[in-house]
Amino acid sequence: MSRIGKLPVSIPKGVEIKVSDKNLITVKGPKGTLEQQVDPDIKLNIDNGTITLERPTEQKRHKSMHGLYRSLINNMVKGVSEGFTITQELVGVGYKANATGQKLELSLGYSHNIIFVMPPEIKVETVTERGRNPIINLTSADKQLVGQIAAKIRSLRKPEPYKGKGVLYKGEIVKRKAGKAAAS
Repeated sequence: MSRIGKLPVSIPKGVEIKVSDKNLITVKGPKGTLEQQVDPDIKLNIDNGTITLERPTEQKRHKSMHGLYRSLINNMVKGVSEGFTITQELVGVGYKANATGQKLELSLGYSHNIIFVMPPEIKVETVTERGRNPIINLTSADKQLVGQIAAKIRSLRKPEPYKGKGVLYKGEIVKRKAGKAAAS
């Protein structure tokens, strides 16, 4: 039995779950609505405020689907009730971030500013304090989407090991390297 797949997913108050006849699960809560198509072999049972998943056989494919869909459903329930937040930090002289509506304008040391348009499901805000690195906060109910957008922003200027400049996740540590001067 899958260790992750056999765990029940508890449904908090204010979260409503519907399963259609084609195994399309819809999770609705205070932070939004998410949908996920579940493999037809996996059976969903909703009772007493919990969701449990069952697989038909011990095949490798069924075992992997069992844990996968349990994790996806758990992330959907957590997302519509609490939401997910990723915080990024811009480290570098002159690096700036400014959010207006769904547009994020980044100044990352290139000759031009980068304008990044956010999907409507993501809320973006920037914090700029004097003497501190600019911070970008991404919030959404969809864990996969917020992670993908954060990775895309990070790819615009990855942290480099010599000066430590770039777009970092909050709390990330960049392993520093010695430059040419260390060779002599």
